[in-house]
Amino acid sequence: MYSRDKINVALKVYHQCGSVTTTIRVLGYPTRRALYTWIANEGATKPERKALQLTNTAEHPRNPSVEVKMNAIHRCFELGESIKSVSEEIGYTRASIYSWRKKYLRGGITALMNGKNITPNTLTEGSSSTASASDLVQLQAQIRDMQMEIDILKETINVLKKDPGIDQTALKNREKAVIIDALKSKYSLPELLKRLGLSKNSYYYQEAAQKKPDKYSYIRNRIRQLFHENKQRYGYRRIHGLLKRENITVSEKVVRQIMREEGLIVILKRHKKYNSYQGEISPSVSNKIERDFHADKPNQKWLTDITEFALPAGKVYLSVLVDCFDGLLPGWTISTTPDSMLVNTMLEQAISHLPEGAHPLIHSDRGCHYRWPGWIERMKNAGLERSMSKKGCSADNAACEGLFGRLKNEMFYNQDWAGIKISEFIDILNEYMLWYNTKRIKTSLGNMSPWEYRQK
Repeated sequence: MYSRDKINVALKVYHQCGSVTTTIRVLGYPTRRALYTWIANEGATKPERKALQLTNTAEHPRNPSVEVKMNAIHRCFELGESIKSVSEEIGYTRASIYSWRKKYLRGGITALMNGKNITPNTLTEGSSSTASASDLVQLQAQIRDMQMEIDILKETINVLKKDPGIDQTALKNREKAVIIDALKSKYSLPELLKRLGLSKNSYYYQEAAQKKPDKYSYIRNRIRQLFHENKQRYGYRRIHGLLKRENITVSEKVVRQIMREEGLIVILKRHKKYNSYQGEISPSVSNKIERDFHADKPNQKWLTDITEFALPAGKVYLSVLVDCFDGLLPGWTISTTPDSMLVNTMLEQAISHLPEGAHPLIHSDRGCHYRWPGWIERMKNAGLERSMSKKGCSADNAACEGLFGRLKNEMFYNQDWAGIKISEFIDILNEYMLWYNTKRIKTSLGNMSPWEYRQK
């Protein structure tokens, strides 16, 4: 069908690109089978080409061995290798590989065998087979081993949710026992134990361990209750603190393991912080806190800042004061506009509750709210001292930034606010602030809330 010139051109293109598929796509000829034949016959003499042609006729490219088919299926659909690269490597089309997989899913290994009416009985008779009975028995054993390997890999992926490329020898004994339980109805126990490298004693030990009652069943239920009672805001340290308050003795490590097993995970998110800086509108003051957020008594050091909540219904702003002594919130205001009234009202409320003789140092960033005349005048009249962070240095007010991070992770980011009105959200936020002051425990305060600690 093709002249010697066309054959030479095809071989030249193949050697340049190294791909049978690319060669056929570029030239528009020949068939894959023809090109593979030309490559095999290249450089051979006429008698050698005739011999190769007879060999290719005896070993028909459409009838590879079962091992070739199963290996291709395993590499493409279990290990995730590229079907194109596997196709070019073994010399069969991608359509053939898909066809083998379809047959395998329908009829198993026997559907991939060449010839008609091949059954396990025919493997020992040998009368209608060109191979000897011993060769067929050996082939059957190889196919069974390959099928077992594929089944173990499937259970590793489906039951244990492991990555397809995981080393099976690195599995824990408990995980190996789970795989054996899933496959022991199909294969014998000694076969599975040998394949997974697990001793019989270890297997029965894991079986007995799985049947034992959970000694942490009560604690597990209580941890689940505490996690949901606090609206999925507490990690394992605070859950451990609550259990300790109830005189339940258990280590933090056990609490962490149980929460991981139960999927009790605190959802975290990071968003861009609201920025109120509008330039140097009034003289700044020095940083007198200098990142020392420790206070020996209440109402000695206060921190303040503003944060933004972006809702589908609109934006809400929170201005808050934090006492460095115990984290108590002396005052806060919530509004839909970040104006001067937001911070001035908060300051007036906090000043009205100050005990006689208390004059805390108030530290803020360089936002415009703390540089307007109204804020400065109220600070001066109450005898309060001002302190400011450096420009663009959030670490100078880290304790207040940390409050906002906890607040949003615990009550804002892990909630769906679609359909919530602004007024409803303000009530929810105000309720959280009250809960934070009076009920939310802090490990640094001996598992007490700021209000409980101060009262004690």
